[in-house]
Amino acid sequence: MSILIDDNTVAIVQGITGREGRMITKDSLSYGTKIVGGVTPGKGGGRIFGVPVYDCLQDLLDVNHADATIISVPPLSVKEAAIEAIEGQIKLIVIVTERTPRKDIAYILSMASDYGLRVMGPNSLGIIAPSKCKLGSVGGSQENTLRTFRRGNVGIISRSGGMISEIASLLTENNIGQSTCVSIGGDPLVGSSFKDLYMLFQEDSETRVVILFCEPGGVMEEEIADYYRQTGNKKPIIAFVAGRFVDDMRGTRFGHAGVIVEGERGSARGKIEAFKSAGIRVADRLRDLVLMTEETFV
Repeated sequence: MSILIDDNTVAIVQGITGREGRMITKDSLSYGTKIVGGVTPGKGGGRIFGVPVYDCLQDLLDVNHADATIISVPPLSVKEAAIEAIEGQIKLIVIVTERTPRKDIAYILSMASDYGLRVMGPNSLGIIAPSKCKLGSVGGSQENTLRTFRRGNVGIISRSGGMISEIASLLTENNIGQSTCVSIGGDPLVGSSFKDLYMLFQEDSETRVVILFCEPGGVMEEEIADYYRQTGNKKPIIAFVAGRFVDDMRGTRFGHAGVIVEGERGSARGKIEAFKSAGIRVADRLRDLVLMTEETFV
């Protein structure tokens, strides 16, 4: 099994004629993802790598069913594209666009919640279920994706899109495969948190352990630590917390917009303490993830 996507997932791309949309479409098709259509206003009637392009989402949905959409449009167009997807009842909305206005994301997340739909991102690199399906830019080219990811029993949730490939590659080199790898996005407001996705992994029979790649800022890590403690540690978690130097260098810029630290709230130190108090193992170095994962399989 996998979470969120599988080899039957039918997807579309909103913003398919843009540079990133074209790249996502090409790489996803090469990996075997079922991309049945795309949307770019004013470009309807064309094709991108054989995929038909429509002027609006409803025209596409009149012809094809879609389980998921990848939104790759300019930041000020994200809200309109997401509203179309929500009104079209698309169950999984993956927003890869960066620099989306926070007020627009707040509106999107509220509306999606009212409709009972799931949002990933914004600023998400996407999702991959190795050998089954991928949505977004995760993994990059077909050659790189096949080299980096291997089917297996480890779930990965990361605030950094690039670190998904780094961690998966490290595991794959040591013959440890992955069930599903998810980039949740590095912005202050995102559609799905560590806790949200861990709850899905808990019900996935293929996943035996979940790895979290964490950063300073926000309280998602503290939230999942509380949940883990309260629910009796149903499935092991191993966490790596990046940016520990930020705790000792106030005012230092870190890569993602979500890295906002106020005192100890949101600090790397505070997150590590929360994990350890909940019984979640914390890796000091990335390479430690391999041994710690192997130990959970014994």
